[in-house]
Amino acid sequence: MPIDIDARYRDAVQYIWTGRLKQREKQTEAGKIDAGNRGDVTGGGHMGALELLVKDLLIEFGIDESSIFTKQKLELPGYYRSTKKWDLLVVSRQQLVMAIEFKSIGGSYGNNLNNRTEEALGNAVDVWTAYQEGRFGTGPKPLLGYLFLLRDEPKVLKPVSNKEPHFHVDPAFVGASYAMRAEVLCRRLVLERLYDAACLLLSTNEAATRITEPADDLTFRRFVAVLRGHVVTFLDSQ
Repeated sequence: MPIDIDARYRDAVQYIWTGRLKQREKQTEAGKIDAGNRGDVTGGGHMGALELLVKDLLIEFGIDESSIFTKQKLELPGYYRSTKKWDLLVVSRQQLVMAIEFKSIGGSYGNNLNNRTEEALGNAVDVWTAYQEGRFGTGPKPLLGYLFLLRDEPKVLKPVSNKEPHFHVDPAFVGASYAMRAEVLCRRLVLERLYDAACLLLSTNEAATRITEPADDLTFRRFVAVLRGHVVTFLDSQ
């Protein structure tokens, strides 16, 4: 594991928030002001700093740069739909090696977290079914990764009530904050083997961001360690 990995990922997260603030300023100057916080979360490409960091790490682990895709050629065939664009792909010798999603929420936490959950589940089911149908070559099973960045602010850490008109919710969500709900999501995505690696980061949106990793099993280091292990296995199989 690179000894400077902590500093590198913290710099990447800081760059993400800086980009979002610039996006909001740009929208304001253009007279396009989104409701609430949406000005700094609706601009595309802001997770690019973390995508680039993961790409660099994969190259350091031995993956050829030409096999990593982050800007284009990101579509994978599905089973329930024709194709879906991922955020980072590793494709080598006509084999899918790795597919990773980089997602974030900076506002409208209730609706956005539900949307992210539906996306994560649907994408995983779709791609794994397509894999079983032989869409990604005949090599070893690919890795699916999910990295989730959540804005750290008071409303994210407060307990959220549940509406239960007919049945009780899962106890894991009773009195849980949005941050805890995100943690449950990421952990269960891995426990249910929908994704092979997941990471949850909480970060304040400020000039000197404060980054929190609320769960030991969902840290960036652990996420990268799983990616590295998969790369080693892939390279050994070549």
